[in-house]
Amino acid sequence: MAKAVVGLGLFPTAVTPLVDVIVSGQYGSEGKGHICAHLAGDYGILVRVGGPNAGHNVAFPKYNYRQLPSGTQSNEAAKILIAAGSTILPERMLKEIRDCKLTPDRLIIDEQAMVIEDWDRSFEGQDGGLGSIGSTKQGAGAALARKILNRGSKPMLGDPVRLAKDHPDLAPYVKSAQRELEDAYSAGTRVMIEGTQGTGLSLHHGNYPHVTARETTASGCLADAGVAPARVRKVVMVVRRYPIRVGGKSGPMGIEIDFQTVADRSGISVEEITEIEVGSVSGNQRRIAEFDWEQLRRSAAINGATDIALSFSDYISVENRQARRFEQLTDETRAFVADVERVANAPVSLISTRFHRFGVIDRRNWL
Repeated sequence: MAKAVVGLGLFPTAVTPLVDVIVSGQYGSEGKGHICAHLAGDYGILVRVGGPNAGHNVAFPKYNYRQLPSGTQSNEAAKILIAAGSTILPERMLKEIRDCKLTPDRLIIDEQAMVIEDWDRSFEGQDGGLGSIGSTKQGAGAALARKILNRGSKPMLGDPVRLAKDHPDLAPYVKSAQRELEDAYSAGTRVMIEGTQGTGLSLHHGNYPHVTARETTASGCLADAGVAPARVRKVVMVVRRYPIRVGGKSGPMGIEIDFQTVADRSGISVEEITEIEVGSVSGNQRRIAEFDWEQLRRSAAINGATDIALSFSDYISVENRQARRFEQLTDETRAFVADVERVANAPVSLISTRFHRFGVIDRRNWL
């Protein structure tokens, strides 16, 4: 079959970089969903990796995506792929499918994606368990652990493994995401991969044990999606002015400050900041810290960032909410952008000024 397909010239032998990867450079909650929704119109395929333990908020149409790509409703012509390395909470996935009115012609869930069972959520919710490291307890980590341990004839941990291809309610959407990607490469279709969580939470490169259950860097996203590094055109790394982590004992994050400090500096009321800084999945109040320049340098290096997207620029000054062009940002903001570009050795191509459909200043030179 493979010989016949190649012989007919259906798949090109040359590798053309058609894939852009969007990742977080800190601890998550950088506003990646807002950036992905802004970019979505440039792509024919939107890919989501990770699981329901990370929520991505979009301003228009307003929605919190936990399983589908953040551009699902921003670009209704794009095909939607859920990667083989993803974890799926069926009830949440089916809700988002209904909310976004997706059909099997548009949505493809890879047959190898892992199904989260009730056991996984119960296991993670045990007292004295993963709550001690700030886990959202959605079962994604336990599901991945079972996928690794239960490969033998007898399960070693919890329930037997069930993949997407084994779940009757997901069956209409289950196909090979890899084949769909190969078709896209052949047709010259651009692909966007949306990562979840932040580089600082990487299982291998974060501050263990205060990490998540997967590899969150660009390389990890590619592996989860089944995309070769040579296919990559751009790696856009999203960072926010003040990094945050989940409240409680969720791990170190540099020099912690309080919301009042950010309010005094930015001109935004402390009440508004307190309302914003709540976990979209956990519902817990977040912790906030000064910008960590060493983290920026390290994250840019490990992800191979070609571009930076700066979010929460209004936390520098509330005046930035009125800016529509780079020149309209405050002097302090433009100076901060220049410093980010020097340390990351990459241009700041996107700047989020407000949580709004038109709240991103786009400076890309690769449209």
